[in-house]
Amino acid sequence: MKEDLYKYYKELGISKEVIDYSSSILGDLKERFDKIDETAEYNQLKVIRAMQKNQVSEMHFEGSTGYGYTDAGRDTLEAVFADVFHTEDALVRAQIACGTHALTIALFGNLRPGDEIISISGKPYDTLEGVIGIRETKGSLAEYGVCYKQVELLSDGSFDFEGIKNTITEKTKLVEIQRSKGYLPRPSLGVKEIGEAVRFVKSIREDIIVMVDNCYGEFVEEDEPSDFGADLVVGSLIKNPGGGLAPLGGYIAGTKECVENASYRLMTPGLGKEVGASLNVNRSFYQGLFLAPVVTAAALKGAVFAANLYERLGFRVVPNGSEPRHDIIQAVEFGFPEGVIKFCQGIQAAAPVDSHVVPEPWAMPGYDADVIMAAGAFISGASIELSADGPMKPPYAVYFQGGLTWYHAKFGIMKSLQSLIDGGYIKTDRLINV
Repeated sequence: MKEDLYKYYKELGISKEVIDYSSSILGDLKERFDKIDETAEYNQLKVIRAMQKNQVSEMHFEGSTGYGYTDAGRDTLEAVFADVFHTEDALVRAQIACGTHALTIALFGNLRPGDEIISISGKPYDTLEGVIGIRETKGSLAEYGVCYKQVELLSDGSFDFEGIKNTITEKTKLVEIQRSKGYLPRPSLGVKEIGEAVRFVKSIREDIIVMVDNCYGEFVEEDEPSDFGADLVVGSLIKNPGGGLAPLGGYIAGTKECVENASYRLMTPGLGKEVGASLNVNRSFYQGLFLAPVVTAAALKGAVFAANLYERLGFRVVPNGSEPRHDIIQAVEFGFPEGVIKFCQGIQAAAPVDSHVVPEPWAMPGYDADVIMAAGAFISGASIELSADGPMKPPYAVYFQGGLTWYHAKFGIMKSLQSLIDGGYIKTDRLINV
């Protein structure tokens, strides 16, 4: 490493031992990084093709107010998303607050009292528990008479097809698949694996809606779950597809009927997609989508680097340092609460925003345990930006994701390691002897 880079890292609190150890890790990752760049190039061209096909123009960056009737920018953006995901239609709105909100809209829009929903990837993400009614919450699907079941993944992280077959009934209306691991130390699910599950469900009953929680997975692979028959793919714009520029929002892409049903839930029956002002966010949505493939690639490089760095120190990481990537999330299992805290504090200290803030665990709404979050971001809560979080409960794993640039992701991971060293939880001689 050049001497001036050493100087900058040292000024930012990184020791020589951490710099040298990190450099030794990176020396083995060139082939992985080249593959990530190849996927990013493919997805970049896919986005450009969709924008050109729909003749995106400067006029589409203008927003609307009030009812939002005849908002050409909003409608064209939804056509672009539908083409990127190869679906019949899409709902892309600033009115969608987060990924959980987008999933809620899709579920409530397509389920009715007496219907049954089955999660075939095990327990869903914590904040969806209240939506479904696993955790007693006012206004849940359970209160509206929607029954919930789940089928656990097998011990190797694959789908339990026999269990799925035995669980589906005549009442089953929708099957949900969560692509990312959430707060579970299980493997994330690949697009082709999801496609096999979609085909299996459809072979039992063609009319069952298959919805994929696509959060953190967009543009990680060349294909999306919708390319393999999923009726709905759902996500947040302050994650991958917003490219770090979308200030809020979410998307629901899928069949025309399913998207239309979701639009009636988001807005109002009879009006649906026709209303909903875009205000001044269209330009950010378009430009964020344009940048999303390369921003996702930066986050992926950070995840691969983190996996290798901590794996070689003896910590359990999911996925491991050599496994294929299906989302941008990297889990590191410390086994003790201080590891999670120090990791997150290191990530926060590496941020361009609020680096002076020291995160602590707190009772965050929607979770069953205290959660610590590091998120020194330009967009509040944007987990495509460098961020980390984890629940304060066994196995005390931290979940790292994001990085608008690879160099920031790299610095953040080095800072997390430095924080653990400075706290006395990792000895520097471990770096030298690895």
